[in-house]
Amino acid sequence: MQEIRDFIASRQKMNLIIVMVNIVVFAVLSMLGDTENTQFMLEHGAEFAPLVREGEYYRLVTSMFLHFGVDHIFNNMLVLIFLGDMLEQCVGKFRYLLIYLGGGIIGNIVSVWFAFRSEDFAVSAGASGAVFAVIGALIWLVLRKKGNLGEYSGRRLVLMAVLSVLQGLTAGGVDNCAHIGGLVSGFVLALVSCFDGGNADTEYD
Repeated sequence: MQEIRDFIASRQKMNLIIVMVNIVVFAVLSMLGDTENTQFMLEHGAEFAPLVREGEYYRLVTSMFLHFGVDHIFNNMLVLIFLGDMLEQCVGKFRYLLIYLGGGIIGNIVSVWFAFRSEDFAVSAGASGAVFAVIGALIWLVLRKKGNLGEYSGRRLVLMAVLSVLQGLTAGGVDNCAHIGGLVSGFVLALVSCFDGGNADTEYD
């Protein structure tokens, strides 16, 4: 128990809050119903492109904090607790929040746009778009520093992103548009919000 408390105490605060919000939302919905039931999730804020177009824009945000089952939230939060912590440590809590929320929302917008282009409508939810935004931002930071970022190299982060996207392409029920949209927007948001004229040694508080 002490090791767990020490681990939690060592985490960056904004990322930890986001992880806890996701867990609390999942726990509450699990008590209210079945988080693997599509209709139940739709009623509680999951994304569905036709409803977003009708004006339910809040779904672009609420869907980021919903997850279909234990495996879904476990996988997303496991990645976020480490990569999100590293990003917040590098850019500070406000830039981190901008990248996380902004990247997640843009990823969902890309998902909605593609759904209408392909006329393939599905109910979607999850923090994956925002998690990919975190990965995109870390890739930019590695490139900016011309090497490694702690234990993560640019090659390792790019490989992680590529493998995750490929896995989504070969598996069913994965919103790859949100993933790719989040990845690209995270990279761009990091570039815009953290650009300092090329000083590769600057760190953000």
